[in-house]
Amino acid sequence: MNIPFVNLKAQYHSLKQEMDAAIANVLEETSFIGGKHVKAFEQNFASLLGVEHVVSCANGTDSLYIIMKAMGIGAADEVITVANSWISSSETIGQTGATPVFVDIEAATLTMDTSLLEKSITSKTKAVIAVHLHGQMAAIEEIKRICDAHGLYLIEDCAQSHLSAANGQYAGTFGHAASFSFYPGKNLGAYGDAGCIATNDANLAQQCRMFANHGALKKHEHQIEGINSRLDGLQAAILNVKIPHLKAWTKARQLNASHYREVLEPISQIQCTKHREGTTHSYHLFIILAQERDALKEYLAQKGIETAIHYPTPLPLLPAYAHRNFKETDFPEASLASKQMLSLPMFAELSLAEIQYIAQTIKEFYQKQH
Repeated sequence: MNIPFVNLKAQYHSLKQEMDAAIANVLEETSFIGGKHVKAFEQNFASLLGVEHVVSCANGTDSLYIIMKAMGIGAADEVITVANSWISSSETIGQTGATPVFVDIEAATLTMDTSLLEKSITSKTKAVIAVHLHGQMAAIEEIKRICDAHGLYLIEDCAQSHLSAANGQYAGTFGHAASFSFYPGKNLGAYGDAGCIATNDANLAQQCRMFANHGALKKHEHQIEGINSRLDGLQAAILNVKIPHLKAWTKARQLNASHYREVLEPISQIQCTKHREGTTHSYHLFIILAQERDALKEYLAQKGIETAIHYPTPLPLLPAYAHRNFKETDFPEASLASKQMLSLPMFAELSLAEIQYIAQTIKEFYQKQH
């Protein structure tokens, strides 16, 4: 068997007729920047989440930066985020001029350890970026309680958590604003870069829209200096085709995750991450913590199974932050997890036979080691 990490071709072929027609329509209309497809996407995604405002932009990284700029976050400020994430969660803080402050993770869920959050708050703290990683909800209700108690902005990084939820409430609807990525491999993915901001704050939405459009709400009327971060019509049309299928795809991922857990449980050398109680996990990624992780990854590749590591280095230990002189002992759980985490193939079209083959191959690897 050859099992890709993500099978975008299978998804495309399942939608081919509708997708080709949507793309052809954009080309025929030459509706490349702005226009009805972008407006429809913003309305469709807002309706899906149950939020008042969606502001589309060029990518998920930009959406975090735009949110913080609209909040007035800058050089005198600190913004807290988690030690285990993609660099967008922290680099955008630095891009505003603010200082990223990192909090270690819970070993069981690989998300922010909220018992450490309050200790990281100082007089300079302006916001917390809560990351719902891998589709796993962070302890968002506790994070929100702490933010409210200290008068801090709560920003949700939902790049990997489309339709994740806590007690029935979707990720991206707890904080002041949320960032979403529609990178092609995401649960809701475009065919290029794309992103958006979700919020119930009308003034914040307007500030975000203005900043993302060269500081103007109307052409040539630039109220501030902004940036150029716009969703194009092709990507909007592609996302509009996919949105009606997202709930079914999410259920398929959740079913695949349950199959994974069942067949992997007997293998003592690996551990599946815990599913936070009271939440809905959207399984953008299926993560195991594995002994001899790197050797296992190589063995799986030899057997035709593509895997990935999310992420091999905790954010504060990246070269980008070497000047901060962080050590592994500053973030013991994130440092340990970075040596054990392995992401197995996960997509809606993954079959039970493929999952069983992956599990059998993992079992074979450990049998050969002993």
